Order: sequence, then structure tokens, then C-alpha cells
Amino acid sequence: MQNVRTIPGPVKSGGGIRETEAVRPFVHVLADTSDKLAGVCSILDGKFTVAGERLDADAKLSQMPSAIVIRAELRDVDNIAAIKKRAGSLARAKKRIFLLEHTSHVGISQAYALGATLVLPATINRIRLLAALADPADPASVSSTDTPQPDNAVETAATAIASMFSSVTLGQPLDIDGTKEAGRQIADRITQHGLSEWLTTVRRHHEGTYQHCLLVTGVAIDFGLSLGVGRADLERLYTAAMFHDIGKAQIPLAILDKPGRLDAEERAMIETHPAAGYDFLKGHDKISPEILDTVRHHHEYLDGSGYPDALCAESIGDVVRILTISDIFAALIEHRHYKPTMPRAEAYNILCGMNGKLEKALVTSFKQVALTR
Repeated sequence: MQNVRTIPGPVKSGGGIRETEAVRPFVHVLADTSDKLAGVCSILDGKFTVAGERLDADAKLSQMPSAIVIRAELRDVDNIAAIKKRAGSLARAKKRIFLLEHTSHVGISQAYALGATLVLPATINRIRLLAALADPADPASVSSTDTPQPDNAVETAATAIASMFSSVTLGQPLDIDGTKEAGRQIADRITQHGLSEWLTTVRRHHEGTYQHCLLVTGVAIDFGLSLGVGRADLERLYTAAMFHDIGKAQIPLAILDKPGRLDAEERAMIETHPAAGYDFLKGHDKISPEILDTVRHHHEYLDGSGYPDALCAESIGDVVRILTISDIFAALIEHRHYKPTMPRAEAYNILCGMNGKLEKALVTSFKQVALTR
């Protein structure tokens, strides 16, 4: 079976959608086998107008979908080539959801490099996939001749983070300049549109560790802007934020994205990531000592209860203190499919309750970032 259409009844000439089906958002499905294609289409049929085709078939998409769902093995070079061949069409869909059989760092990085706006495991349940597709762009407002409006800052940043994790995993050189440029674009975006818009966009399109890195960077930038830091200090701040969790590249995703409480062994493994990140970056001449210090010490607390070096107040730098607050806040307000998103006011109250661990004056200054900016 080369192509599947789950649209009942006759269609317009040229492969268009029936008049009676046009009120439903149009989702296009691509897969590398007929079974995968039929499985995804069956989940979406009834909620969306669905068309699907195999990756090894000639592309026949004639109408602009509001979303594209791809389920394919990204370790197969033919599948990657087929997806790249469709890159122009893919870029014009607002949502591009990749369902991966193997959710390794390399696989996720590959998906984002191919244009994914969201990566999910192929074993995800029906409700979660439908939720990810909820409220797509109105298909009536998008035609095949519309100029695409890509979310450049989000996609550039997500690709940079994915590339960073992939480079560490594969032992390849890091693109330091590209990562810094992605941070600069986030700073420009937040300066123009504010923090809330950034948080909403990131949580809509990204999950897990990549979502966290994007959220931390956005929060840290807005915190820096609210404090009135200079351009050089802001660059140091967003660079540190982009790189702060690079050490997590060596930790299995099953632990990073575990829905329940970590056991002692898993917690010990998580706590290796600041020192690991420091070790990954210390040989790069484009990474300043201040950035290295922030990567290594963003989990240190003023009372000496943090890790990996149990530093106390006078040993913790200003950029570290700012990033630590941003990191905790971002972790609290992340969107996870297994729990409700914590309201920003509740997350800020938790920060206020961390007496002795965080700089009180900075927590007070952070209030407008947390609640009103």
C-alpha cells in the first residue's frame, strides 16, 4: 500500500478535500511503512481530515495541512533523504510532529534538524497525540500559495540545543557560535514580545530536556533585562543558559524524562550533569571561565547544600545566582504530559520559601519576571 486516504467518499479533482470535510483541520501523515501509516491515520480519523502517504512514494500533497505527523525510523538514511526531499512542504505546516521508535538524544536531535516542532515517542497514547494536535492553525486561512511564517527563534534555538546534545553524544565538535547566535535570537524575541509569549510558544511545541533549556534561557534573559544588565552581561547570561544542562547529554532519557520520583541511584546520576557539562566545555577557547563556572555551579546554594562542590555564598558568582533562580522557576513551570503545569504564582512562592538557599534580593527582584512581565 503506497498511499492511504482516510477521507471518506469522493474528493475534489486534484486531490482536494471534500466540502463537507473542510471544516475539520487538515492533518497530513507520513510514515515509512503501511502499518505505521494506517495506525496513525486511524488515531486521527474522526477528529481531523486526514491524508497520508508512504515516505517511499512520490509526494502528492496538494493542499497545505495545518499539521504534519511523521512516524519513521530516523536511523534509516533513506527515510531521512525522503523527509529532506519534502522539506519545502514541511516547513509551511505550523506543527510538525515526529513520532520516534527510539527516543535517543541522537534521534531527537535528528528530528529537530529535519524541522520537527515537537518530538514524541511512537508508543504515545491516542489522547496525548490528539492533545499535541489540538488548536492547529485554521486551514481555511492557509492556502498552498501562502508564504510560510516559521517561528525562527524557537526553531533556531531548538535546533541549536539538539545539535549540541547530538555533538556531545557522538563526540563531534560543538557549534559554539551557532548556540550563542540562537541565544541572541531568543533575547531579541523576548525584548520584542515579552516572556509570556515565549513560555507559551515553547511549551506548546517542545517537551522534556529541550523544552527546559529553552525555558531557562528565556527566563534568564528576561530576568537580566529586568535587572538592566548590559549587553555583554546579557550575552554571558544567555550563553550560560543555553549550555547549562549540556552534561545531561550523557544521561539516559528514561531517567531525564521519568514521570515519577527518581530513586537514589537515578538522582545520583542526574547530579553528575553539572560537572560533566563543565568537562565537555572546558577545552573550548570560545567558552569563558565565567560560563564554565555557571555550567558547573548552577545547582549550588548559598547555604552550601547544593552540588557538585557544596559552595557557600561568597564562592557563588552573580551570573550563577541569576541562572539558579531562573533554572528552578523554569523547572517548576514546565509542561509535562503526566502532570498539570504549575501556575507561575505558585512557582514563585516556592522560590520565596527557599530561605538561605537563594539570594533574597534577587528573588524579590524576580517577582515581576515571575508574575507580571
